[in-house]
Amino acid sequence: MDISLENLPEIPSLDLLAKQLVEGFITGMHKSPFHGFSVEFAEHRLYNTGESTRHIDWKVYAKTDRLYTKRYDEETNLRAYILLDNSSSMYYPTQNNGKIRFSILAASTLAYLLQRQRDAVGLISFSDKIDVFTEAKSTRAHLQNIFVHLQHILQQDQQHKSTEISQSLHVVAEKIHKRSLVIIFSDLMTKPEQLEEFFKSIQHIKHRKHEVLFFQVNEPSTELDFELEDRPYVIEDLESGQKMKLNPSQVKETYHKKVDEYYKQIALKCHQYKVDLTRVDINENIQKVLAEFLIKRNKMN
Repeated sequence: MDISLENLPEIPSLDLLAKQLVEGFITGMHKSPFHGFSVEFAEHRLYNTGESTRHIDWKVYAKTDRLYTKRYDEETNLRAYILLDNSSSMYYPTQNNGKIRFSILAASTLAYLLQRQRDAVGLISFSDKIDVFTEAKSTRAHLQNIFVHLQHILQQDQQHKSTEISQSLHVVAEKIHKRSLVIIFSDLMTKPEQLEEFFKSIQHIKHRKHEVLFFQVNEPSTELDFELEDRPYVIEDLESGQKMKLNPSQVKETYHKKVDEYYKQIALKCHQYKVDLTRVDINENIQKVLAEFLIKRNKMN
């Protein structure tokens, strides 16, 4: 199923859309470079001799002539926490809440995929502080609770809400006690001098034996390439509210240089700390996120 923001003017029910995206992605796996990866989502496992027969699924036995026992929610293979940056910069472009909208859709889809695999999933949203922190569970009711939180984040007003990502990640490192996969969605729009603090918090998470998958979300044409018309603009910092008058052509070369240096530094640090970094264009198909997750998931098996 090919879903991108430009052909999705409004996000319908998150659970229904997440289900459609995952099922469409799995169907397309056999035609993709990921053919052969583990994408079985069994809700049963083979019966082992000596086990109680109480949980045998006799309907499956009647169809297959093989004994399977039902798997329950506490039988999880992986614990994953989805960390969502919901600071004001994530609501750019403001006309369609672009980055946060894309991230919420991606987070919903990953949460559905994890729960379908009977993996435990938790949601953490943060800006200048942690707003939502759910434990990692694999129940259907818990998944619905995550969808409710995500829908609320999409609809709330985020005027002038700054990012304290490093502080939030330190809290997460201390609160997550069992080895987990930490999946981060953020544009990492922070000051260059704060980047070192961000990676100190990443180091803290890695020190606690967690794996990190980082999706850096951007709208490249304007944020990175600065492709704007050659005319005066008033540029506003969505987090601080600061405004500046400028003509893009006068600063474009310097802007490109600074952005390139900043992104090279991020890539270098991610490599150094063994963080899986994926840069995501919100105008592209969301299936890239699912593919990168699946690669990471299979590495951890």
